[in-house]
Amino acid sequence: MILAIALFLLGFVFLIKGGDWFVDGATGLAHRFHLPEVLIGATVVSIGTTLPEVMVSAQAAAAGNAGISYGNAIGSIICNTSLIAALTVAVRPGAVSRRSLLLPVCFFFGSAALYALAAYTAGTFTRWMGAAFLLIFCVYMALTVRQMKLAPEAAPKAEEDPEPAAERPLRRDLMLLIAGAAVIAVGARLLVDNGTLIAQALGVPDSVIGLTMVALGTSLPELITAITALLKGHSALSLGNVIGANLFNIVLVSGIAITISPFSVPAEKLIGGMNSSLVVDIPLMLGVMALLCVPALLREKLARWQGVLLLCIYAAFTAYQFIFQ
Repeated sequence: MILAIALFLLGFVFLIKGGDWFVDGATGLAHRFHLPEVLIGATVVSIGTTLPEVMVSAQAAAAGNAGISYGNAIGSIICNTSLIAALTVAVRPGAVSRRSLLLPVCFFFGSAALYALAAYTAGTFTRWMGAAFLLIFCVYMALTVRQMKLAPEAAPKAEEDPEPAAERPLRRDLMLLIAGAAVIAVGARLLVDNGTLIAQALGVPDSVIGLTMVALGTSLPELITAITALLKGHSALSLGNVIGANLFNIVLVSGIAITISPFSVPAEKLIGGMNSSLVVDIPLMLGVMALLCVPALLREKLARWQGVLLLCIYAAFTAYQFIFQ
């Protein structure tokens, strides 16, 4: 028990320090190449913070439990949007670039529409669909790189950047990014594994552990990145990270799992005789992303009410999970 507590606290230390390095490396790259932070967040940072979901889903698919990736992907999107992005917007709402946001948002809703179409019509995800999602991921990355090259923007100055990015070696920013992602992954693993052991020792039910420690575990990198970016004055990086991570949860996480082992839509819960995932989870996934992105695209700024409303939705969704186990 003492060892578990020590490793649990060590996991927190790793998460905090890893998040610090990761955000410094990402913003350093954005400033060096005069790129919008929201684009860096939606590509490089999102790939790094989505790695836990990729590993969990790939391992589950290889073990014949590919259906786990269904809940993993949708649950992470709901958590990323209505908890992580909501915290950022509620604490520090601000202006956003429509041009930088348009590409990842359009790709997300296009991919989500294809995902929902398969779920509602066929009720199953075939291998060709997994390959199609992976192709969409490749097209998105190619278009984003092209957008960065053709239309760079002047990057805003960081609130805490005593050493200009251009004067730092490129390898330093890359090493900070890679080392930060690795340390965050290790910290998240320590936190989830030992937090679960502590909860079990205290007699907390497994269902509660699954809804808290494990469910939040794969989203910890996004959460730590969002908090660190917010504290350092890089809220655009945090927003881009969440939107990019949500897109990658569909096209990369689900794409890999479906390609390895096709699966059907799980039907563990029913509401009025209907699959609760089709009634609640998918509509909520689309709804919270629309609530976050549509006002941002129309007004080119985020409002505090969006963050507060999204947090209320996440609280209601969590309560629903406890009530309808």
